[in-house]
Amino acid sequence: MNALLQFWSGYARMTRRWPALAAIVPFIPVVALWSAVAAAGIFPRAFFPGPVDVVNSFVTLIYKGILPDYLGDSLIRLFTGAAVGMALGIPLGVLIGTSRWAHRICWPILLFFQAIGDIAWLPILLIWFGFGLTTMTFVIVYTVLFPVVLNTVLGVESVPRDLARAARSLGASPARVLWEVTLPGALPNIITGLRNGLGYGWRALIAVEMIVGTSGIGFMMFDARRSGSTVEILLGMIILGLLWYIVDAWILAPLERATGQRWGLVTS
Repeated sequence: MNALLQFWSGYARMTRRWPALAAIVPFIPVVALWSAVAAAGIFPRAFFPGPVDVVNSFVTLIYKGILPDYLGDSLIRLFTGAAVGMALGIPLGVLIGTSRWAHRICWPILLFFQAIGDIAWLPILLIWFGFGLTTMTFVIVYTVLFPVVLNTVLGVESVPRDLARAARSLGASPARVLWEVTLPGALPNIITGLRNGLGYGWRALIAVEMIVGTSGIGFMMFDARRSGSTVEILLGMIILGLLWYIVDAWILAPLERATGQRWGLVTS
């Protein structure tokens, strides 16, 4: 018991000193188990490749330039759709959160379309726009939009009304109250909505690339199915998980924490 406590204490000190270890160490048992099962030959190698096979495939696809091109296409689509979703979702959320009339008119429509899954749009989108960037961008924007709008509305409505009244009593204009009171107070929720929206959008993008794409990580995985290349499918899955972990843990989560620390008291 004492040895376990000492080990855990040492591990905690090491991860505080080198935070990257906290992200790497939990995967070591997973990779070890994966290697052991692959080496044992329980499943045919063609159906269950080991970590070394995946690394070799990664090096090969990098050398051929296939993986960088596909990954770049996926990231461009994701961030383009996310930017459009933010540009539409934040103003709409602020409008609904600050206007009773807008809330009465828009809220039922939002709930209606939120219940329609992004993939459910694909059949009609293919008829309208065909197999192309417009279809994929629409799906990403649609997926990102709702978490951003709903969290923005929640953030705006959670700002204490007394703060806005106090600002107006000191002579602040409605625009200044919105910019200096409402938006900072809603910002923690907006960042949370963006974080959730990007996560949903990333998964939706991969699904759309599998169905209608001609490039991207999702297309690479689905195209590997035709040749029975299990190793490329596993590689794509690993890249998806690692890439999102990096974006979420190293960018979005710290941004969310920093925003909450800076403006969180406004919404408490």
